Amino acid sequence: MLVISSREFRQNQRIYFEKADNGEQIIVQRGKDKSYALTPISEDDIYFNAEMVEKIKESLDQVEQGKVKAITTNDEIKDLLGL
Repeated sequence: MLVISSREFRQNQRIYFEKADNGEQIIVQRGKDKSYALTPISEDDIYFNAEMVEKIKESLDQVEQGKVKAITTNDEIKDLLGL
């Protein structure tokens, strides 16, 4: 893992993007208490593909229609997760 300052990142972005593309973990520190991970995103990344966006929209529609189940106890959580 490589930890760099935000200034270093700004001055050498291309180098750090290439390192991240090659699998190296890059952490950019901003100030004393803020850090960011530089991570490449592919078309298959489930967080940003069209299928995931559609699932999120469907879920929001279900919430608006009241098609939700409240989970309030540990037993209900275990049951939901199949534990």
